[in-house]
Amino acid sequence: MKKDNSRINIVYSTNPEFQYEHDTNIEPDNIPNNQQNLKVFLDRKHRAGKAVTSVTGFIGKSSELENLGKFLKTKCGVGGTVKDGQILIQGDFCDKIIGLLSSEGYKVKRSGG
Repeated sequence: MKKDNSRINIVYSTNPEFQYEHDTNIEPDNIPNNQQNLKVFLDRKHRAGKAVTSVTGFIGKSSELENLGKFLKTKCGVGGTVKDGQILIQGDFCDKIIGLLSSEGYKVKRSGG
């Protein structure tokens, strides 16, 4: 018997007409770089005073977001992560990241102060 791991929240139901909800994580298709509206801002909250440059607003597959994060970390020469649909780069690299993303064809705006 094949185990169905795609069911959400329900283990068993006595209702004979019950239909299980299935997990359908469909990632959005990538849109062209010139149609992406990315926001870059400096974040210091909840980080013990350390600055982190955050890039948000990417629409597309998580693998493409990972690739963009790796590109930015490599070009800036620092560490970082991709989490919850945003790229976090250690340090204050807002101007450099805006220049890098603009040269790759993205629409970029600086957000915050």
